[in-house]
Amino acid sequence: MITQRIFAKTLGGQEVTAFTLHDGDASATVLNYGGILQSLSVPDKHGRLTDVVLGYNDVHCYERNGGFLGALIGRFGNRIGEGRLVIDGKEYELYCNDRGNHLHGGKTGFNRKFWEHEIRGDELVLSLFSPDGEEHYPGNLKVQVTYSFCGGELRIHYHATTDKKTAVNLTNHAYFNLNGEADGTILDNKLWIDSDMIAPTNSTMIPIGGYRMVKGTPFDFNETKEIGRDIDEEDLDLMQGNGYDHCYVLKNPRGEYVLYAVAESRKTGIRMSCYTDAPAVQFYAGNGLHQEGKHNYYGKRAGFCLETEAIPNNVNVREYAARGSSLLGPDEVYEYTAAYKFSLAE
Repeated sequence: MITQRIFAKTLGGQEVTAFTLHDGDASATVLNYGGILQSLSVPDKHGRLTDVVLGYNDVHCYERNGGFLGALIGRFGNRIGEGRLVIDGKEYELYCNDRGNHLHGGKTGFNRKFWEHEIRGDELVLSLFSPDGEEHYPGNLKVQVTYSFCGGELRIHYHATTDKKTAVNLTNHAYFNLNGEADGTILDNKLWIDSDMIAPTNSTMIPIGGYRMVKGTPFDFNETKEIGRDIDEEDLDLMQGNGYDHCYVLKNPRGEYVLYAVAESRKTGIRMSCYTDAPAVQFYAGNGLHQEGKHNYYGKRAGFCLETEAIPNNVNVREYAARGSSLLGPDEVYEYTAAYKFSLAE
């Protein structure tokens, strides 16, 4: 069942609608502004409902504050080096909003757009039209993102088409804290990631080619460990990101739907199993958080993100594109799924 209510009005006076997807006592709330996942409440080991997603109770905070909390990201999630996009020999200069690079769609990304909505049974379907030339991207892009929440699983399905060759890399920027969104730290959340390598970056966090094997490094999560165990090790890649903010290359061939990560909290007993058919995931440990949240202050490392995607900057690095190119032609369909299934740790 999906219910809806008026969440608030923007600074410009537009009404924002909140859609709540009910799954028994559990629920997930999504806004038509930014496609934002505003809350996600699931039972803990004592049966108490616990909101595990960071966010705001005031839409003005989503408008004013950074961090992209819970938002749908596009046209291009993550970074493109120096905003340089070349398609069939033609160069497009994208807006640079992060250390001389293009980040999360540019000046006004999909996270600040109003999405059209339709309720189809237990699914919330959000739609957006991005016109040719928006943020200097070519092509009229039609995007459809479907949310569902059933059997403890929040599922997000992404779909896009274009009338001109363009670049697309959609994701969701939810920050999770399985202790509860007001707990203040995710350093004791345990995490497993099924990945043998990351895409190393330069000093501005742009992957510029090559892979780094994680075995024997702080980036190895092939055996479950607390997020905070190695986060402050003296490691160049870690120090450049001020902690984890790196793309993990998944083992699955593109298009194969797999379990790629499991996180859990000893405090609440909540476990989150993560699935996707995308080729990579950006693990971000909330190193830059500095916001007043729903019920508490969100400081450094108060939440973590698992942003399913193609490898950042793949439009400029051929070996990354070989694992999943973000270029989309008019005769192609962009489509993939990400899911977060909640249960209790054994």
